[in-house]
Amino acid sequence: MTKDAQINLKGSVAIVSDFFFTAINSILYQRGIYMPETFKRETKYGLTVLTTTDQGLLKYLDQIVKQVEEWLLYGDVQRLVVVVSGADSGETLERWQFNVTIEDGAASGENKNPNNSTVTSNKSVKEIHNEIQAIIRQITASVTFLPLLNEPCTFDLLVYTSKDAVVPTKWEDSDPCYIMNSQEVKLRSFTTKIHKIDSLVAYKEADEWDL
Repeated sequence: MTKDAQINLKGSVAIVSDFFFTAINSILYQRGIYMPETFKRETKYGLTVLTTTDQGLLKYLDQIVKQVEEWLLYGDVQRLVVVVSGADSGETLERWQFNVTIEDGAASGENKNPNNSTVTSNKSVKEIHNEIQAIIRQITASVTFLPLLNEPCTFDLLVYTSKDAVVPTKWEDSDPCYIMNSQEVKLRSFTTKIHKIDSLVAYKEADEWDL
């Protein structure tokens, strides 16, 4: 697909799922969930981004992204959330939330077969990548406004889907992992003109942490 080509539904899904993969990796690196030496530098969206080299993590993320791609094709994804929790306390410290909206006219609830979709967007890939670049920059800059994580942390991925989505048996219902009295920072958004992604991070204030 050239930068001036029209984007169809599958092309939009590919852009959104690749963004999710990159954003998750950036969060895991910036928040120190995995050791920095387990990441490699790559060029994407006109930026240097960090991608994990941990094979176990890569396999896990690939499985998640492939399933999210399938749900996106059928219009079933409502949001993806990266939950950062204390390894010892089990307490939710951060929630990185990416809300997915299907743009007006981009999909019909009566037509959930992506192979029949004739939806296209004339927005350039370059313009979309510029919008994604701004979000990745904000994730990189998050260390300047988020409280320090004062304990080893783990992460989990939550995917909110429509009620009629087909869910594999290996997936389980999860607690939403909300943070009581959280602070929120709204991040930038991007749109392919088929899917729109709004992002924010909610976090526990440092003075409320059990130090």
